[in-house]
Amino acid sequence: MSSSTTSGQGQGDEAPDLVCVVDCVHGMVDALSCVRWNKHQGAVVELSEHGIVVTVEESGCLQAKVYLKTELFAEYDYGAEGRPRFGLSLGLLVDCLNMFTVPGFASPVGIRYPGPDMQLLLRSVGSPDACIHAEIRTRIPDTVAWDYHFEHAGNTPVTFTVKSAILKESIDDLEWPGSSIQIHFHPDPPSVIFKGEGHGDLEIEFSYYANTDLLIAFQCDQELSYRYKYKFLRATTSNVPSSVLKENRGSKVTIGRGGMLKIQHLVSVARLGTQSYHNFAGGAQQPSRIAFIEFFVKPEEDD
Repeated sequence: MSSSTTSGQGQGDEAPDLVCVVDCVHGMVDALSCVRWNKHQGAVVELSEHGIVVTVEESGCLQAKVYLKTELFAEYDYGAEGRPRFGLSLGLLVDCLNMFTVPGFASPVGIRYPGPDMQLLLRSVGSPDACIHAEIRTRIPDTVAWDYHFEHAGNTPVTFTVKSAILKESIDDLEWPGSSIQIHFHPDPPSVIFKGEGHGDLEIEFSYYANTDLLIAFQCDQELSYRYKYKFLRATTSNVPSSVLKENRGSKVTIGRGGMLKIQHLVSVARLGTQSYHNFAGGAQQPSRIAFIEFFVKPEEDD
């Protein structure tokens, strides 16, 4: 897989599956970087009339999805039948998008798929000074090992919303080599406890009544406790860019049936020069300029 400059290769007579223009490249890079926990991370890209979904996974225990809705694109012309899927290097895609950016400015990027040899083609648009071209070789996508249909653990969703930066800091603080993290929900008093075990025990408690600015929302009608491998839990926050942590007001954590953990981040994909943020607890935001990031982590099984 590689990227290279190209000079106006013919695209053939067939209409492409997708032609779109990204006018918020920095935000797109932030969203994709959230799920780039491995230098050589592969990804499966799915196209549809609703937008683009990028899926990555590891070891059948961790999966992440980036939802890029059509509203995030300045132009989105979808002409395929069905939902084409292809694999590519996530790192290469992020690096190619970064080629179109400089601090404080990003040229809009035109994206076309497929190229003559099934490449993903990128090209700067609207710049009178220079035109940058790049292409990314795609491959037949790997079969996604699991596509979990998330179901709530009971009649009432077991969920809480916490400030994104605090969630990341808490998970970082719980690191023990090769350890597991226990997440314990208490309905009364309403609280969530993260517990790490290694050479000793470390607990971090989020109490809803004690600090509603920290634990923005809480919903639980039963006591639940599950354990998760630390390296998978850490991947859900470790690569969230600092700019996203400052803008996002909250990340939502939900435990589903069988202990499946879902963590959701909302990433602002606003054009440069605009100020916006989003939070799960409400607040001013242009909903059309938000990329949705979802992580799914399977619990550890009891011996």
